[in-house]
Amino acid sequence: MKRVKNRSLSISLLAVLVLSLMFGLKITPVEASADQTSYNYSYWGEAVPAPPAYLPTMTVDGQALGIEPFDSPNDIFVSSDYHVYVADTGNNRIVVLNDVFEFETTIESFVANGSRDTFSSPEGVFVTEDNHVYIADTGNQRVVHLDENHQFVKIIDEPESEMLTSTFNFRPRKVAVDNAGRTFVMSEGVFDGFMEFSVDGHFTTFIGANRVQVDPVEYLWRRFATREQRSQMVLFIPTEFTGLDIDEDGFIYATNVDEADDVIKKINARGDDILRREGYYNPIGDIDYDRDQGPSYLIDISVADNGIYSVLDSRRGRIFTYNNDGFLMYIFGGLGNKLGEFHTPIAIERFDDFFLVLDRHLGEITVFNATAYGSSIDEAVRSYEQGDEERAQELFEEVVNMNANLEFAYTGIGKALLRQDRYEEAMYNFEQSIDQANYSKAYLLYRNQVLRENFSLMMGIIFLVVALWIGFSVYRKKTKRKRVF
Repeated sequence: MKRVKNRSLSISLLAVLVLSLMFGLKITPVEASADQTSYNYSYWGEAVPAPPAYLPTMTVDGQALGIEPFDSPNDIFVSSDYHVYVADTGNNRIVVLNDVFEFETTIESFVANGSRDTFSSPEGVFVTEDNHVYIADTGNQRVVHLDENHQFVKIIDEPESEMLTSTFNFRPRKVAVDNAGRTFVMSEGVFDGFMEFSVDGHFTTFIGANRVQVDPVEYLWRRFATREQRSQMVLFIPTEFTGLDIDEDGFIYATNVDEADDVIKKINARGDDILRREGYYNPIGDIDYDRDQGPSYLIDISVADNGIYSVLDSRRGRIFTYNNDGFLMYIFGGLGNKLGEFHTPIAIERFDDFFLVLDRHLGEITVFNATAYGSSIDEAVRSYEQGDEERAQELFEEVVNMNANLEFAYTGIGKALLRQDRYEEAMYNFEQSIDQANYSKAYLLYRNQVLRENFSLMMGIIFLVVALWIGFSVYRKKTKRKRVF
């Protein structure tokens, strides 16, 4: 869960520059990567050029921090007080950095029941608002809960339940905790969804299982196959989740590797997927891609404020960011050897105007900072979600001036105008974004507005016409009588 707070970006950047010189961190000016390919998708699903929304500023690794190099790290988390936690899996530790990416401490062990215990291949880490640390201690088949001082609180180990089979093996890989203290665990080999644990660490249920995708032809064939033939067929089982995060309202955001349109989910307390998919296409990563390479493989997800979320595609090394309605805001990143490109991207985090991407193979964190274009889009979406229509309109217009190809921005302008009862102007912008649903809504409201504003005039005209008609009819009757006599 990401907590985006108002903070002076210039101060943070200055501190990063100073510390990079002091501690030897690798750092590159933002302008150095301005030639990176950046794009978005049009209404027709075609990739169109776009200014870069985020650019890389530096990389951070263990050696530059003055500690043992990271070994196959698998997860990263930024706490509410801007400390960066890295699950350094191969070194059996959690590395903690401060808000300017300077080494602070490592969590390698804890004391429980009078004896010291250590971690084994921890793959996930989560920090609550009060700085309690939850570690997915994968090799030890447990989740370790530490307090704000990194002192032992409890262990969540392999649960016992009638819902679990006798062959169940508890291997937690990712963990998240809501404001009520419930723990959600993504365990290896579990196809029933996330495992939910109560505040005291007892298993309660599974939540948010993926739907089973069934091939109708294979299903029909299975109906007529023999027992031996059925035993050799592929089982109809749900896919595993690959990543999770939780927002400030307790909704779980998750990614999976299914080839359907629900590779990203927003799961409520009942386990229902309530993600809004009102954009030009469903949030799935790349729309236009090489069929031989396959669709995006979404490995992790990061939730910001106001319904903004970002997903990491490990197949192409790209980060896709969507708003609360499911519109694609921007894309950045890639695979390669340049700054801002990755070898094996495994996890993503976001805070303020920064993105952090963890590379498992290289054992390093790449830090991205927002450009003017990216900041304008982010702030425009936030302003609209917070009800500041005038500010949202102003920012979206700035975005359009920087990128006329971003049809989503016209929709943003139209929605802001719609809330201000400026229906005719909203219609124009919805037409630019080919947003038929909102155009129809604006048209109906505009028609009603015109009728209301001109009601008195229209009724006066109707009354005058009726009166003239009546007068003319009476006149004709009198004239007719005179002719008769």
